[in-house]
Amino acid sequence: MPTFIWKGRTASGATASGELAAGSQTDVVAALRQKKIIPTSIKVKEEKKGLTLFGSRVSRHALSVFTRQFSTMLNAGLPLLSCLEILGKQTESAGLRRVLAEVRGDVEGGLSLADALRRQPKVFDNLYVNMVESGETGGALDVILLRLATYLEKMEVLMRKIKGAMIYPVIITIVAIGAISVMLLFVIPIFAQMFEGVGAELPAMTRLVMGMSALLQVWAIPGLIIIIALFTVLRRWHKTESGARAMDPLLLKMPVFGDLMKKQSIARFSRTLSTLLSSGVPIIDALEITARSSGNWVVEDAILKARTSIKGGENIADPLSKTTVFPPMVTQMIAIGEASGGLDEMLSKVADFYDAEVDQAVENLTSALEPLIMVVLGGIVGFLVISMYLPIFQLAGTVME
Repeated sequence: MPTFIWKGRTASGATASGELAAGSQTDVVAALRQKKIIPTSIKVKEEKKGLTLFGSRVSRHALSVFTRQFSTMLNAGLPLLSCLEILGKQTESAGLRRVLAEVRGDVEGGLSLADALRRQPKVFDNLYVNMVESGETGGALDVILLRLATYLEKMEVLMRKIKGAMIYPVIITIVAIGAISVMLLFVIPIFAQMFEGVGAELPAMTRLVMGMSALLQVWAIPGLIIIIALFTVLRRWHKTESGARAMDPLLLKMPVFGDLMKKQSIARFSRTLSTLLSSGVPIIDALEITARSSGNWVVEDAILKARTSIKGGENIADPLSKTTVFPPMVTQMIAIGEASGGLDEMLSKVADFYDAEVDQAVENLTSALEPLIMVVLGGIVGFLVISMYLPIFQLAGTVME
C-alpha cells in the first residue's frame, strides 16, 4: 500500500502536514475530512531504496523478455496482479524482481500500472511508461506491450552489434598501450643504465626514447589519475544540458565515428516515433518522448523544433528538412508517410534501413581499425627497439674500426 504525503489546513486555519498509508488519494481525502482537515496537497511518497551493490541493475535484455512475457500472459487472460507476481518470481534479474514487487504493491494500493511504473524511472523510461499508459487507456495493453517488446529487442540487437564490433579493437588498443608502457617503464631504463658509461653521444632517437621513459616513470601514476578524473568529469558534464550542447555537435563531426553516431540516432528516432505512433500516442507527445530519448542534443534540438512547428500547424517533414541532421531521403519518406496516412509504417522502414546502414558502418569500421591498430603498434614497437639498439650498432662499428 502506498504512503501519501499530505498538506492541509485545519478548521482554525492552521497549516498541517503528515504521512498516511492509504489505497488511493480518495481514501486520503476522506480520512483527512474526518479529522476536519482540508487537504491542499497530496503526493505519493517516493520510497528511498537501500544501497544494493549487486543485482540492482536491470539489463535491456531482461526488460525485453519481461515485456514480451507480460504481453503473452495478458493476452491469455491472466489478471494483471497475477502476471506481475508470476513474472517477479521467475525472472533471473534480482533488480527486476525487486522492482516488480514494488510495482505490484503500488498497483494493489490503487495506482494504475503506468503510475506504478513511473515510480521506477531507472528501469522504465518515459517511452515505456507512456506506451503502457496509452495501452491502459485504449484497452489494448497486451498489444502495446508486444510492440514495446519488439522495439526493445531490436534496439538491443543494434547496441549489441555496435558493442561487439568494438570489443576487438578496444582489446588490441589496451594491449598495445600496455606493451608500450611496459617497454618504456621497465625495458628502456635497463638500456639507459648500459649507455650511462658510454662516452660517445647517443643518437637523437635514443635520447628521445630515454627522455620519454624518464618522463613516464615520473608521471605514469599521476597521469593515469588525471586521465581517469578528466574522463569522469567530461562524462558527467556531458549528461548536463550545457555539456550536451557543447560536446554533441563535436561528436557528430568526428571522422568515421560521427557518421556512425548520426545513423544510429536516426535509426533510434525512426524506431521510437514509429512505435509510439502505432501505439496511439499523440504526435506532439510522441515527438517530445522521442526527442528526450534520442541520445544526442543535436538530434533532440531538431526534433523539438519540429514539434514546435507542428504545434503551429506545419507538417513533420518540412521543419526536419531544414536541419542538417536528417538526410533528404528520411524527410521525403516522412512526407510520403504523412500524405498516405501511414507515417508509422514509413518510419519503421526508415528504421530498418538505417539499422542495416549502422551494421555495415560498424563492419567497415572494424575491418579498417584492426590492420590500422596493428600497423601503428608495430611501428611504435619497432621505433623503440631500433632506438635502443642503434647505439650498440654504432659502438660495434667503432670497435671494428
